[in-house]
Amino acid sequence: MNEPLERLTSVQQRIRKACLAVNRQGSEVSLLAVSKKQSPGKIITLNNLGVKSFGENKLQEALQKQLELTDLGLQWHFIGTIQSNKTRAIAEHFQWVQSVDRQKILKRLSSQRPASLEPLNVCLQVNIDREPQKSGANPEEVLQLAALARSLKNIRLRGLMAIPRVTVNQSEQHDSFRKVKILFEDLRLAGHELDTLSMGMSSDLEVAISEGSSMVRVGTDLFGKRET
Repeated sequence: MNEPLERLTSVQQRIRKACLAVNRQGSEVSLLAVSKKQSPGKIITLNNLGVKSFGENKLQEALQKQLELTDLGLQWHFIGTIQSNKTRAIAEHFQWVQSVDRQKILKRLSSQRPASLEPLNVCLQVNIDREPQKSGANPEEVLQLAALARSLKNIRLRGLMAIPRVTVNQSEQHDSFRKVKILFEDLRLAGHELDTLSMGMSSDLEVAISEGSSMVRVGTDLFGKRET
């Protein structure tokens, strides 16, 4: 029994089925493997099965993995809370940052991005349900953040990322994801060339896809139980 292949196949089938239910193509939704607290060996296994993009929440853990896996040519996404004193390392070692929620962080990432690298792909994290315990810009702050991102030479604004409130009420889930999609479309109407709506995880990816997600972030359902 090939458990990694079975887990990956199961997630891919869920994505395809969710897309089919709303007349979308499966290719419209990409998969980000969230590898927090997972070993380099498990990342190698998934990479051998065709997974190229991995998301990390903790900087030092991610840097160690990148050092060990440098020859694989993986695409690394930083998806955790960003502290000001960590922006240089993030700007130097990641291709994507999905958790930008403040002007100061945007400016530091741009100024600290090495000239030898392509512009940093950025998603603005929006706290769509205004939960005090969560990171993310309030919805009314996003337009100004997007305008700043567009003005910075080493930043390429790709879209929005959101982690809506946890609820078993599917109507509430749909409402939260729909609000993110509306904000995304408002930014596009304002002239921003966006292509990424990162929302949906293991427990709610079907709802997120039905409301327009183009990237889902999946951890345990891909890797199995997290290692300590």
